[in-house]
Amino acid sequence: MPDHARPLNARGKRAAAVMAAVMRDLGLAPDIVLVSSARRTLQTLEAMSPLPDSPMVEPMDDLYLAPWQRLLDILRTAPETARSVLLIAHNPGLHDLALELTGSAAMARGSAPGTRRLAGGYPTAALAEFSVAQSWRSLEPGQGRLIRFIAPNDLPEMAA
Repeated sequence: MPDHARPLNARGKRAAAVMAAVMRDLGLAPDIVLVSSARRTLQTLEAMSPLPDSPMVEPMDDLYLAPWQRLLDILRTAPETARSVLLIAHNPGLHDLALELTGSAAMARGSAPGTRRLAGGYPTAALAEFSVAQSWRSLEPGQGRLIRFIAPNDLPEMAA
């Protein structure tokens, strides 16, 4: 089976549902969801549904296995009115993007909650929440402030 058509496994579906509950508990409600057109990422989104406030969902072929630079370019196209964007994509691009947004100085300090955890890897269904002060259009590496990083394995619900 081609990789693009590979389905999400049972553990991935459970992790997506658990992370959706975490997002709800934290009050995270994206205005826009940018999701890779790959079967497993679309199934991840489905397992997270319903998302609060019915965000605009845009499946994108360009997100499939995209490197971090392409992911950043896509984030730059988000409407300026969007306060929050949920990006559902693939590694290593997603992990690399999170590292680039955080910036090497912040990574070296390990000051933000989850910074050291993020440096160690980006597991499937992990959540990296960033604050960005500038517009989407002008987003650059090092300009994101990592608020939190949560991996499914960090949660007791996934231990069972």
